[in-house]
Amino acid sequence: MAAPILVSPSPVLAQQEEQRVETSGEVEEERTRAFSLRLLYKADLVGVAAGGRARGARFLDNADLMAGVDLDRAAGWEGASAYVGVLSNAGARPNDIAGTLQGVNNIEVGSPDAVLYQAWVQQRFAGDRGSILVGKYDLNSEFYANPSAAALIAPAFGIGSELAATGPNGPSIFPQTDLGIRVRLETKRHYVQAAVIRAPRGVADEDGPRSALFIAETGLRGRTAITIGGWTYSHRQQRIVPPGVTLGPDTAASHGLYALVEQDVVGQADTIGYWCAFLRAGLSDGFATPFADGMQIGVTGHGVLPLRPESLLSIGFATAGLSRAYRRSNPPGEPPLTRSESTIELTYSDRVARFLTLQPDVQYVLRPSGLPDAPGVVVLGLRAIVDWKIH
Repeated sequence: MAAPILVSPSPVLAQQEEQRVETSGEVEEERTRAFSLRLLYKADLVGVAAGGRARGARFLDNADLMAGVDLDRAAGWEGASAYVGVLSNAGARPNDIAGTLQGVNNIEVGSPDAVLYQAWVQQRFAGDRGSILVGKYDLNSEFYANPSAAALIAPAFGIGSELAATGPNGPSIFPQTDLGIRVRLETKRHYVQAAVIRAPRGVADEDGPRSALFIAETGLRGRTAITIGGWTYSHRQQRIVPPGVTLGPDTAASHGLYALVEQDVVGQADTIGYWCAFLRAGLSDGFATPFADGMQIGVTGHGVLPLRPESLLSIGFATAGLSRAYRRSNPPGEPPLTRSESTIELTYSDRVARFLTLQPDVQYVLRPSGLPDAPGVVVLGLRAIVDWKIH
């Protein structure tokens, strides 16, 4: 059986929609405050109820300590802001018993650790229509991210697996980030942004040149929001072969494209009874990653219970296509790999206290690890989110 890998997004770990606000300058949204401090803690209990390698439950958690500074108000530096985030992860790995390629929980990490997750300075210009950000930066906080998929816990809804799993080190996303520079220009309806971000150092390139990711994205905002992006790496990477992410003997270029669409279905954003649908799709070369393509589709409702204004319901379907090169590299004697691995997820969240949100979750994974005869995996979870903001 092919060994699983964990494809992890990043802003989903700190509630993707809220983290995107952080990276665009939460201190600028709250202009009356020079400093902001926030602690966001997530604790997950995840169990495999059917399929998988075994039955059982695992506990894991994630703590984000985030600080923002409006440098204009604090130091007279007009249009500037700074952000620092420290990340701590602990607990077990539920995907060890689920046995999937894409992972089943977006705060799962390979080993517990506490790291400086983000640390950047941003300068706005042209009447706040432009900005440049420099520092240690999470790519997925602004690229390949959409709010209507943010509540879903399966990793593929944070960033497409065909990009998240590129190379053995991955791009600069959760849980490993690195230095980068991002430039963004925007109007009321449109935006364009581009970044160059150094790939995190790993065992595959410890003695070789450091690779960097080049990525660009443009989008249209409104009741129909459309995003188109593309990416490539500066250096060729070693090819990936089964089982899991195993380094092959050859190298290949790594590049891809993606597109996101969000459509308001009922109501307006930030109002009770608002529903929004999303469609996301991506393509990659399929040599430096197991995945040649990915697609996610779903719908999210806000205030779905009349007496619970912060109740949220989200359902999504994600599928990742295994590349032909990856499937052909399956070792002799191993079961043949099928074309894809897919996940269906249903999740509900509600704020039960001023600082506490509870989120039950259920997932069903079809063809885990790309094995056509493997039984589907049923994953049950409960997430508790504690959110303190100190100003």
